Amino acid sequence: MTGTHVVSAFTEDALGDLDATGVAERIASGEVTAGECAEAAIVRLERVNPALNAVEFKDFPRARERADAAEGASETFIAFRGVPTATKCNIHVAGMPLTEGSAAITPTLQTVDGPFTQQFLSTGVVPIASTTMPEYGWSASTERSGGSVTRNPWHTDFSAGGSSGGSAALVAAGVVPIAHGNDGGGSIRIPAAVCGLVGLKPSRGRLLGDPSSSSAPVKIVADGVLVRSVRDCARFFEAAELHYRNPKLTPIGRVDRPVQRRLRIGLCMDSPFTPATDTATRQAVNSAAEMLESLGHSVEPYTPAVLPSFKTDFEDYWSFLAFAVAKGGSRLFDGFDASRLDPLTLGLSRRFVRRSYRTPLFLARLAASARVYERGFNTGIDAVLTPVLTHTTPRIGYLTPDQDPEVLLDKLSSYVGFTPMHNASGAPAISLPLGQDPDGLPIGVMFSGRRGSERLLLELALEIEEARPFSILG
Repeated sequence: MTGTHVVSAFTEDALGDLDATGVAERIASGEVTAGECAEAAIVRLERVNPALNAVEFKDFPRARERADAAEGASETFIAFRGVPTATKCNIHVAGMPLTEGSAAITPTLQTVDGPFTQQFLSTGVVPIASTTMPEYGWSASTERSGGSVTRNPWHTDFSAGGSSGGSAALVAAGVVPIAHGNDGGGSIRIPAAVCGLVGLKPSRGRLLGDPSSSSAPVKIVADGVLVRSVRDCARFFEAAELHYRNPKLTPIGRVDRPVQRRLRIGLCMDSPFTPATDTATRQAVNSAAEMLESLGHSVEPYTPAVLPSFKTDFEDYWSFLAFAVAKGGSRLFDGFDASRLDPLTLGLSRRFVRRSYRTPLFLARLAASARVYERGFNTGIDAVLTPVLTHTTPRIGYLTPDQDPEVLLDKLSSYVGFTPMHNASGAPAISLPLGQDPDGLPIGVMFSGRRGSERLLLELALEIEEARPFSILG
């Protein structure tokens, strides 16, 4: 895709148009050095970030040090040794500030890496920057109060999604081939869907967490990565398991070939909680279903196993978390100033105060979501095919936090009708770029499964990618 609204950093340098695996292989062979790759990523970032606004903090000196260290490392295999990356600004990374995308937090450089960061770095990646997000990740678009927005590199008039929008924009534009994201309601899958990337939200407990989300009563947040190929996604999880593997989950291991057996795949086109899915998204999902059938899989209608109260319960939980930030932020964050919170955070907090009497009920129902969700697979369904979102990515401003919070909450809930159920249940789900809207923007299609079924989803994704290779912006 080309045009005046397109922002691409791809060029003939050490990174080229390779995915993270390709860059790692290039470094391992000696064709390029980790230092050359870091410099290429830095040059690309400086060139395109003014148009994208995807970077929260630049850490070029430490990136150069890490790249030099990668050159002198042992011969032990490390999946992404020397590959440049970026981290979302809501995890503990030594030398970078943890801001949660909020003006209410005074930026303070962290002194230690959090548990997930250690696991992420164990794969060999070299962070060059941290990336933007909407305040505390409440929104599905990376827009902040006052007009600071992160733009979609496929068309800069449109949203890059959220809350991992900055990471998605950098990967899609070609600045880095892999970037960190996390997902508490769709925040990996949504930006992957609208930026043409692969994004897997793993099962609860698959990876180590960050202290910033460890105290929540319902563990809805999962960390992961945004990438341009399925093999990168699979390689990341294989490498991450070398650092830590949850003994309660079936190992993912090495995924290097498509699924061998034919699957029963449930198809759900419309969320039970939102308006009907729009035409362009329906076409993308129907096209994916037809492709699956042509590959020999069985596709049949499916109704998600969720409680009727789920939408309201999840909105109440969002509100509860915003209240916890507004009232307890000074205990959680350095230099916290509640007067600088954006209107959505304050509006959600007020909403919780009005509805706080429901807290025991919605917490109990959300805690039971995993059991309810698993019932949907008792019929023998192997995986479920749905849209990621109910409509194509909106223009910048549609989801601005500078509007009535109740209006914005209704817009968000109508937009993200498919993703939150996997956060509440702890189940894995992956977004694949399998469609485009009339403006040429990507449309993601989602596959989900039982808790612990990442290997199956990745094998299926490999088969799909082989049958219909993904487009990249370059």
